[in-house]
Amino acid sequence: MIYDLLIKGGKVVLKNEVVKNDIAIINGKIAAIAETIDHEAEQIIDASDQYVMPGMIDTHVHICEPGRTEWEGFITGTKALAAGGTTCYADMPLNALPATIDRNTLQLKAEAAKGKNYIDYAFYGGLVPGNLERLEELSDDGVIAYKCFMSTCGTDNPDDFSNVDDYTLFAGMKKIAELGQILSIHAENAQITDRLGEELKAQGRTAAADYVFSRPVLTEVEAVKRALYFGKETKCPIHFVHISTAEAVEEIMKARSSGQDVSLESCPHYFTISSEQLEKIGPAAKCSPPLRSIEDQEKLWEKLIEGKIDMLTSDHSPCPPEMKYSSSNNFFEVWGGITGCQNSVDLMFDEAVLKRKLPITHFARMISSNPAERFNIPNKGEIAVSMDADIILIDANRSYVVEEEGLYYRHKHSPYIGRMINCRITKTLVRGKIVYDLDQGIVGKPLGKALKLKNGRSTMNMI
Repeated sequence: MIYDLLIKGGKVVLKNEVVKNDIAIINGKIAAIAETIDHEAEQIIDASDQYVMPGMIDTHVHICEPGRTEWEGFITGTKALAAGGTTCYADMPLNALPATIDRNTLQLKAEAAKGKNYIDYAFYGGLVPGNLERLEELSDDGVIAYKCFMSTCGTDNPDDFSNVDDYTLFAGMKKIAELGQILSIHAENAQITDRLGEELKAQGRTAAADYVFSRPVLTEVEAVKRALYFGKETKCPIHFVHISTAEAVEEIMKARSSGQDVSLESCPHYFTISSEQLEKIGPAAKCSPPLRSIEDQEKLWEKLIEGKIDMLTSDHSPCPPEMKYSSSNNFFEVWGGITGCQNSVDLMFDEAVLKRKLPITHFARMISSNPAERFNIPNKGEIAVSMDADIILIDANRSYVVEEEGLYYRHKHSPYIGRMINCRITKTLVRGKIVYDLDQGIVGKPLGKALKLKNGRSTMNMI
């Protein structure tokens, strides 16, 4: 037999162990894993002294096409994802115009994506006021899950996304439970954050620290508890996005221990940038929920090390520079989103695995197998025979500084520019094809496929 590709001599991260192995790939699938594979192959990759891991499955990405392609499009966004070690992602239903809230808008999104993705992808559907009758058609057309905002979102544009009221949240949960789907929730108390923001702006307090003050920990924790209660009453599976506080993590863990079907994610920026650094870094690091204090950040690290963070996502939310760096000194007016998906894997590998000694198998579960299992993504998330050969190579002995010219985003701003990262993605493979190489950059043409996901999900019982 002649294999398409052999990856030789790497430290292969399997489900429960790291073993020096060879990997054979044929027709986009992992065909064999063994200590030594001596068969012929069309191509051989020497992975000596490198970690060979399943690629990241980033289930929280905002690609702004169609409608706002000038913010970020599928081509630039997926180049950045591939360079960062992501092999599959889920696109959120907002920031594009129109928002993905029914069959027609989903079809517009799908058409816009054709032939432009360097990695595999799936789509979210939105839960917004007025679309309860559209949820089933989104499920029929294969959305990975649904997304809603409990905090205020959207613009004056009628095609933009909007946040739910409590009735829509409750009624939507009942419908989504009937469909056997998952609801992903941005949990912040809109009334409190909005009023605090208005009061601070009226006082002329518009600095970075004031923005953080307007969205305190309690606004996340209260919204999480409210959503959990609705979820308990409706039996709706819930996934909480970008959780930023240890207190919220513990509320979610208590609900899970009582039998509730709930999961959570957090993002690299909540572990690597503190609110005390926000003024210095500036608008590139504005997000919501906001960055937390060093003290709160350390508590969140404790939850990650304890295995209470199910998965890591980027929440890549790009925008043009003029929306980040206007002449105004009003931090409330700055676009709240971090451009960061190119550094999700290497940054957290450095901070969690190299510096805090998190087991690599645990790290691989957070970035790969847990999202694949939770969101019912077939044939991905693990290095095992018959799985898709979605593989990344990481050199843990190579450091570099993040520089603007090395970023693939449409707009090359990032809070990580100037940061030293003590490891490097050297190759990214999607279904056995190299899409990124450290020396060559992006390789070949877009080969990403849309994943069609039908009803079905996994109950959380992950780490």
